[in-house]
Amino acid sequence: VRKMMAEEERRIDGRRFDEIRPISIEIGTLPRTHGSAMFRRGETQVLVVTTLGSSSDEQKIETLTGETFKSFMLHYNFPPFSVGEVRPLRGPGRRDIGHGALAERAVLPILPDNTDFPYTLRVVSEVLESNGSSSMASICGATLALMDAGVPLKRPVAGISIGICSEYGPDDSISRYQLLTDIIGWEDAFCDMDCKIAGTEKGITGF
Repeated sequence: VRKMMAEEERRIDGRRFDEIRPISIEIGTLPRTHGSAMFRRGETQVLVVTTLGSSSDEQKIETLTGETFKSFMLHYNFPPFSVGEVRPLRGPGRRDIGHGALAERAVLPILPDNTDFPYTLRVVSEVLESNGSSSMASICGATLALMDAGVPLKRPVAGISIGICSEYGPDDSISRYQLLTDIIGWEDAFCDMDCKIAGTEKGITGF
């Protein structure tokens, strides 16, 4: 895989280095929720649901310094069937919590101020199929589901993964490299880095 990219300058699925996989979007996929969206990018597919609640639905967090309240939550679920595996369904693991926190951090800056929109927001991303960058697909889906629910976002936010594939010289220095836009699972496994970047046309909101 690495030789193909470095010497032949082509990717494993035939795309150009700056080419994104085909994108498909469905809004209002679930008719009885406040907001929902299906976002597909290549073989990565997420179903994202938004639920609106009152201020009494805020999450209360007890710390050593007192109580804090959280009015926006983004939860990310990565079931084993999304990558063709068979294992028990248990509570969220380290990966689910980390990816959910990254997506939540990326979406938070575009939410309306609490004085303008005093609702508690819960967004849940269900990964139905994954072949690279399901957390970034969750950010795209979260924006769509929030808009479907009527949340007045400041501007839409989207996320994508950028990989790097390097070739090393005899002294272990990088002789040449290729940046890969929208990496797939094999590129994530065989290349050097997966950098997840989310933002709007105004700038980066999370990485």
